[in-house]
Amino acid sequence: MSTVWEAAEWEAPDAERLVSAEHTEDDLEIDRNLRPRRLPDYLGQTRVKENLGVLIEAACARDETLDHILLSGPPGLGKTTLAGVVANELGVKMKTTSGPAIERAGDLAAILTNLEERDVLFIDEIHRLNRAVEEVLYPAMEDYCLDIIIGKGPSARSLRLDLPRFTLIGATTRTGLLTGPLRDRFGMAFRLDYYTPGELADIVRRSAAILDVPVTDDGTDEIARRSRGTPRLANRLLKRVRDYAQVRHDGQITEDIAAEALAFFEVDHRGLDKMDLSILETLVCKFAGRPVGLNTLAAAVSEEPDTLEDVYEPYLLQLGFIARTPKGRQATPRAFEHLGIAPVAGIPGQDGLF
Repeated sequence: MSTVWEAAEWEAPDAERLVSAEHTEDDLEIDRNLRPRRLPDYLGQTRVKENLGVLIEAACARDETLDHILLSGPPGLGKTTLAGVVANELGVKMKTTSGPAIERAGDLAAILTNLEERDVLFIDEIHRLNRAVEEVLYPAMEDYCLDIIIGKGPSARSLRLDLPRFTLIGATTRTGLLTGPLRDRFGMAFRLDYYTPGELADIVRRSAAILDVPVTDDGTDEIARRSRGTPRLANRLLKRVRDYAQVRHDGQITEDIAAEALAFFEVDHRGLDKMDLSILETLVCKFAGRPVGLNTLAAAVSEEPDTLEDVYEPYLLQLGFIARTPKGRQATPRAFEHLGIAPVAGIPGQDGLF
């Protein structure tokens, strides 16, 4: 089974909820249409865009291959989209795959030998490459060649295949899991940060224009405020609010209608959904604000520990609603305030020291 897809045929693994709704084919097609294709259309991440613009222009002026790029940051911030923008700006094709999909060194060899000169190879979740595959990638990135062993035992011999000069763009949500040798082979590394509400409002406004959805400025601001700093979620909320406005109202999205729709879909004014609130209520009410181990917390909310740590925790940490302590996860005074519950007296950490 081939592990290579054209960029338009593959969607990055999605960890967001709704936020729990699964993608339909229509949703996927809409997502592809909403994705910017050029740097000027890519909103936010100003510093990253400026740096990439200079590097791309220089590479094109010298008719050289762009150096390998590592993109890191939380899910949904536009790493896959940015890779496609880079390929479009270079005027080349992009092949897309993911770390877990490349199971054997032969899979990677098949991908690399099918690239053309200056093509972009995008590997999502690159930190999940197995070590045998990673070893094959080293000479491909540095010397644009593949070392293949033919035969076994004493008759085995090494064969070196030349590869076209290509640009590898790796994306990861867990930079710390990348091995040092792999990380050092990237010429450039950029971290994508959470978006501001203003940037998200611009993205919602652009997406609404593409979808031909009538929305007021207050409506876009309301959606942006509840989008957790993530463009992917902002577009998803826009589509769900559009559906609600069409069924329950006249189709136009105002601030009141956006707030009503998002409350209907159980997304509160800080962008927290049902599971986020369940985590906070468990820490605050069931454990009275005391530190709780990750596995215990996961069991209490009926969720996998890895999902809790990778999907739900980052935003709660960003808001300052929970803290990681040596004894486990603990609700902060902000979490008590958000839930409208008074902090428990005598509990370490509930005295305003967070």
